[in-house]
Amino acid sequence: MEKTELVELLTPAGLTLLDSIDVDALASDPVSTVARLREAGHAPALVQAVLTQARLRRKAVTKFGDFASRMLFTEAGLEQATRLRVAAVHAGRFQAAGIRSVADLGCGNGGDAMALAALDLDVTAVDSDEVTAVVASYNLAPFPSARAEHGDAAAFDVDAVDAVFFDPARRTAGHQNTSRLTKPSDYSPSLDLVFDVASRLPTGVKLGPGFDRELIPAEAEAQWVSVDGQVVEMGLWFGSLARAGVRRAALVLSAAGSDELVSDADSADVDVRELGEFVYEPDGAVIRARLIGQLATQVGAGMVSDGIAYLTGDEAVQTPFASVFRVLERWPLDEKRIKRELKERGVGTVEIKKRGVDVDPAAFRKRLAPKGRGSATLILTRVAGRHTALLVERVTSDSR
Repeated sequence: MEKTELVELLTPAGLTLLDSIDVDALASDPVSTVARLREAGHAPALVQAVLTQARLRRKAVTKFGDFASRMLFTEAGLEQATRLRVAAVHAGRFQAAGIRSVADLGCGNGGDAMALAALDLDVTAVDSDEVTAVVASYNLAPFPSARAEHGDAAAFDVDAVDAVFFDPARRTAGHQNTSRLTKPSDYSPSLDLVFDVASRLPTGVKLGPGFDRELIPAEAEAQWVSVDGQVVEMGLWFGSLARAGVRRAALVLSAAGSDELVSDADSADVDVRELGEFVYEPDGAVIRARLIGQLATQVGAGMVSDGIAYLTGDEAVQTPFASVFRVLERWPLDEKRIKRELKERGVGTVEIKKRGVDVDPAAFRKRLAPKGRGSATLILTRVAGRHTALLVERVTSDSR
């Protein structure tokens, strides 16, 4: 969203028009919606601004739920925004540590600041982009203890607050069509500044889940977070925001609730064992946190092969930290053999999972040319060092 669009939108008429848009109707029949707005005499610039926001609000429901219908967004800000459920977890740390005032530096559209303010913390949200800062200010308007500023996060006086939350920009500047920055040295504010502040004040830092582990300071608690099976971030926590004795954590959020594995260090992998009746696929947060060994001990499983993030055991132990599969067949990773076996079983729909093998699942599935009414799941991996295909079925608490 450009500044001119924002000016058009932030008027009583613009906001009223935005709230009148049925986002589902817009998605199913955008032409009719545009025609109706034009026929009503609304200026083209206002129509463009309103439709852009309506589309972003619909997209934002996955991150913000019902709150999305009362918020504004930039496209880039929404792409990088913390899910509200995760932001609430962040905010809970500050509250538990007795923090009263927080600077949210690199606030984006204001999701984390909203969660902090909802707990009555005094929040100053800062973003270097003017349009984004205005959007954050609008989103924070319902919270008396929060305010947004346009400014340089690196120049903010952190001595004026009890704690800091950093969300360094990890994409190129702009409001849309941005690209991911691959080098931490290019983040804004820089990690040197972030870690310097963290050495003096309680500090939280939101980073991508693939952040280079070699750059994690030894004194930080590193927590990887997954939501409904997708790893969404790694958070670094310093000072009173870090938990005593915890240096690695995997937080798994799902419809079933919140579960966490914690450790004072990476856990060593357990030994490789013979393929059992069941295979475990650890949640991505567990893998990123390198707590596979700890999970294996909990469920009584071993590794299927050195360096492969699958576990195997003789019992199906339900855990929030892994999906469990029953092994039905074991074949060599031979495309012709697999194709023949699936054809004999009338399999037309194939889910393919893989680790440790050089296979493109989409291309492999296409070459299998599955036909039939049946469905199946294949795990392509190494078992005791050998390339192997496993025909499996998912195990749930009702199917054991």
